[in-house]
Amino acid sequence: MPILGPRLVVAGTHSGVGKTTVTTGLLAALRAAGHRPAAAKVGPDFIDPGYHALACGRPPRNLDAWLCGAPAIGPLAARAGEGADALVVEGVMGMFDGAADGTPSSTADVARILDAPVLLVVDAEAMAGSVAAVVHGFATLDPAVRLAGVVLNRVASDGHEAMLREAIAPTGITVLGALRRDDRLVWRDRHLGLVPVAEDPAGVAQAVAALAVAVAERVDLSAVVTLAEAAPRRAVGPVALPSSAPAVRVAVAAGRAFTFTYTDTLDALRAGGAEVVPFDPLDDEQLPDPLDGLIVGGGFPEVHAARLAGNEPLLAAVRHAVGAGVPTWAECGGLLWLTRSVDGRPMAGIVPATARMTDQLTLGYREATVTVASPLGPAGSRLRAHEFHYAMVDPAGDALDVRSRFGRGRAGFAGRTLLASFLHHHPGGDPSAVVAFLAACRARGGQPIQSQSRQRNSM
Repeated sequence: MPILGPRLVVAGTHSGVGKTTVTTGLLAALRAAGHRPAAAKVGPDFIDPGYHALACGRPPRNLDAWLCGAPAIGPLAARAGEGADALVVEGVMGMFDGAADGTPSSTADVARILDAPVLLVVDAEAMAGSVAAVVHGFATLDPAVRLAGVVLNRVASDGHEAMLREAIAPTGITVLGALRRDDRLVWRDRHLGLVPVAEDPAGVAQAVAALAVAVAERVDLSAVVTLAEAAPRRAVGPVALPSSAPAVRVAVAAGRAFTFTYTDTLDALRAGGAEVVPFDPLDDEQLPDPLDGLIVGGGFPEVHAARLAGNEPLLAAVRHAVGAGVPTWAECGGLLWLTRSVDGRPMAGIVPATARMTDQLTLGYREATVTVASPLGPAGSRLRAHEFHYAMVDPAGDALDVRSRFGRGRAGFAGRTLLASFLHHHPGGDPSAVVAFLAACRARGGQPIQSQSRQRNSM
């Protein structure tokens, strides 16, 4: 029976307070001190877990109670922390911020589900005595959430730190650390948040090393470990995974342009019998061959549009594979890559639409019903998913009936062997979509995929 071991949740008073800085720094500092930390991220984020993975040397993980359901959070957390000294879970937004429909999804919800102590990050840059009211409010709003410590961020000086500590002392909440204002600890941003690690691994590694030193100097690491070890051990059920079945070979887009694929998706594919074969659409000129299925997750194809468009051999190979009936599942950035063009640059031309970047953010949880048969199942198959993009496609497609808290509409493209939409799906609570996809791969019968150039040479 899986066991939830030492664990803690790093929460924030609001977005941008420094949760990723503190979490990544803690992981890197603990690892440098000889510990074996593990990490997970509350919510559907892809980028923050990449920083965690670099810091702790383990695969990125997510704990999303809305996408996966509350019962899945314990098993997913136990798997994330397996073999580690402590699991450090980074929260999302402010501690009590979650889905508008009231479904458990906030950092506080996950801390409550995991029965984990909370370390609150407070941006103290423009505060002194008022910090006590903030800490007191977060500590008392929900008695079922155990606020056990505070890390102050962007502290100006020793004198400023002393004032803050004196103000917080009467609340009974311990200050475990105080990070100074430091430009070295400011991460590079992009329109969807941090720049993915894969785009600058050496630069990010250098920044994380500097962050580890700063956290080790300014945060009481032994107190953090003691806090995590105080979490009660708890037995949980196993993660829901597909049953093992005959092997298939599935190509999964990777590299700098396509970094948004959940580790739990890869786990589900492998559990169901898939050999996962990564390929890089920026550099590889052919798809893996033989090939039974193709998955293209999200990322930043718009940033790399020129190079993607210039890789004409791979675009031709993808057109041939999809045309030959290889089951294909594309999410968000993958959808863009399959369109005719992105901001005027030619792409694969499989989806009959053009894509462009806008200034309008589309963000939120979605429930979707696929209205036609697709590689994810028959018409009527349902998905819980998440959207996060600034792109638009024209036409939007009408293969999915998509519902959110604030309305519904039609979007996406699907057919017997293709599903392409803006939706990101996490299979941690329900792997049925992965099961259906693998069944579609097996139904194809393991036929080899030959490139168009090879076909022409054989004529």
